Amino acid sequence: MTRPASAAHSDAPPDPRRWLGLAGIGSGVFMFTLDGSIVNVALPTLTQTFGASLATVQWIPLAYLLVITTLVLGAARLGDMHGRKRAYLFGLGLFTVASALCGLAPGVGWLIAFRVLQGFGAVFVSALGGAIIAQTFPPSERGRALGVISSCVTLGVALGPTVGAFIIDWVGWRWMFLVNIPVGIAAMIIVSRVIPDFAPAPARLPFDWLGTVLIALALGGFSLALTFGQRHGFGTMLPLALFALAALALAGFFLAETQVDAPVLDLKLFANHPFSAGLAMSVLAFIALASTAFTLPFFLQLGLTLPIATVGLLMAISPIIGAITSPIGGALSDRFGPRWVSLVGLLMMALGGALLSRLDQGTTILRFAMTIAPVGFGMALFSAANNSAVMNAVSRERLGIASGMLSLARTLGQSTAIPIAAALFGLFALGHAGVVDHTALLRLPPSSLLRGAQHAFYLTWIAALLGAGVALWMLLRDRTSRS
Repeated sequence: MTRPASAAHSDAPPDPRRWLGLAGIGSGVFMFTLDGSIVNVALPTLTQTFGASLATVQWIPLAYLLVITTLVLGAARLGDMHGRKRAYLFGLGLFTVASALCGLAPGVGWLIAFRVLQGFGAVFVSALGGAIIAQTFPPSERGRALGVISSCVTLGVALGPTVGAFIIDWVGWRWMFLVNIPVGIAAMIIVSRVIPDFAPAPARLPFDWLGTVLIALALGGFSLALTFGQRHGFGTMLPLALFALAALALAGFFLAETQVDAPVLDLKLFANHPFSAGLAMSVLAFIALASTAFTLPFFLQLGLTLPIATVGLLMAISPIIGAITSPIGGALSDRFGPRWVSLVGLLMMALGGALLSRLDQGTTILRFAMTIAPVGFGMALFSAANNSAVMNAVSRERLGIASGMLSLARTLGQSTAIPIAAALFGLFALGHAGVVDHTALLRLPPSSLLRGAQHAFYLTWIAALLGAGVALWMLLRDRTSRS
């Protein structure tokens, strides 16, 4: 059963089933983010299973993230035009079917292709989940509800390697994808029966296909340039050509968006300083989180030579802390405002990244737990507060594009972090061992792999510290404007 959109207006009592609807939306958001990082810990296994190179199997996580990054704004706009619930259910259904295909893939090429299809479904879940929750809950509860969604995002990104490690150890890598099927079906049933049928935007203006294609070329070219630069060197022709393509497409996108009646991205939104600053901080925070999630399996499994099951247990520390504290961050944001909460969260992430970069072969489990805890706690505080601030900075009819932009910030941060962290890891590990051949990376001695991981962790604290600088700037700006 669903209720009409008019019942969602601020003068009507909130739907008592809204928390069950939050569970359905949160399940979809959790699966989409989980599948963005779950395969990281499986890369050595998949390399051996398919007899492929690390450069090839790296496309298994990257193909998924690239599709989401390049199409998320178009998906948000389609949801605004045709109904967010309908678009969300379509994406969740496609994601579930593609998950089954990934679990049955006969070869690495098929797996990469099915990951692309999975990304096409996930992009609607990514773009519209937050907007549906913001539209369903009243402003007095929105921070807490978005805090739960932030918990799902944080859990999905950080818990992926943990879940993947246990699944590989117990039942094999294919079940990393097959477990999505029952969860996806259950989430679809809940969302279809509980979430209201909010009416789409009344003005049915043409969809901005030109803007969608140009932003896809810009973001896709940038991400591919980072990937091929890692493989061939950033001074070679292919990465430089891709960077040039991305720059030209981005310039064309900005020009095109000023010429159409219904742009996929209303550039006037960026004149809203809380909105644009929140997006910048989100990109930097997810660069920090994703670089940590990508590097930790190599540090623990190859550097410290721990069993994969132990790696899974240790990597569960940060997401468990994040799941517990993210709703607290949302409640603190509702009560005290998001600025200080965001700043504290980012500073804690920077502290955790700095401590991670100093770990060595003598690292104990207790020391590791105390080192990784600030990353999970800080990300949970930041994400809940920042998401609430961004969604509250726009009008109700812009909630869809705001949710899409938050999702873009997340996936852009992840797809940027993975190739950069991988490049730092490989460069310093090979340099420490005095080896040039990048195909020998996984065969290096643990001491060299540890050195590479230490330098990859630099990206964590540098990105978080830059985000904290943006948060501090917004605090000072608010204080100046009040005076």
